[in-house]
Amino acid sequence: MLRFLFFLLLCVPLTLWHSTHMILACFLPGPKGPKGERIGRRWSRALLRASGLRLEIDLSALNPAGHYVFMVNHQSNFDIPLLYAVLDAYPIRFVAKKSLFDIPVFGRAMRLAGHIPIDRGNRRSGMKSVQDAVDAAQAGVCPVIFPEGTRNPDPDGLLEFKIGGMVLALKCGLPVAPLVLDGTGAALPRGRMILRKGVIRLKALPPIDVSAYTLKEREQFRDELRARMGEALAALPKD
Repeated sequence: MLRFLFFLLLCVPLTLWHSTHMILACFLPGPKGPKGERIGRRWSRALLRASGLRLEIDLSALNPAGHYVFMVNHQSNFDIPLLYAVLDAYPIRFVAKKSLFDIPVFGRAMRLAGHIPIDRGNRRSGMKSVQDAVDAAQAGVCPVIFPEGTRNPDPDGLLEFKIGGMVLALKCGLPVAPLVLDGTGAALPRGRMILRKGVIRLKALPPIDVSAYTLKEREQFRDELRARMGEALAALPKD
């Protein structure tokens, strides 16, 4: 309980600090993305330290100098600071639903940091969002996609993968690095603010060469990616 109260007391001010400093930093001279990235990583590390959760991270399948599209299963709001902190070798940007970018202060900070909004409610706007993500990837960014499209309340399985994430990944033409994540859903469940003790596990799978697929084979790519990630998720140790 004391750990939860400590985390809760720090979470909101740290997030407001991150968003405000992100906005201020991005109005200063110099590239916006890298500045926001540094601020975001400091915010993430502070939240992880405050949480007291134990981490078991295995990124050995990845090249620290690699350029990837990351595909990650999604269990909790805690996934974002976790990924920001542990993927510190890569210039990651999150691909997220457009409504998050409408949140005052926080949404403005996300835009200035270079994170990528996806409009799911408008086909034409959605296609432009995909192209924006492709352009960012070709400029050196590593997009992070949650292919389930939302947080999954079932930590033992995967939701169906959205086809839009597959199209984006195939258009980027970069190796897709699947990551399987477990423990954040139990630590900070959807719809709750109670932080529970536990172990967070994150494992990188060998990257996939998407040149083996065409856009017409996006459903095949989706199904094979989901099967591979589901098998790896099931193989993670359970407490």
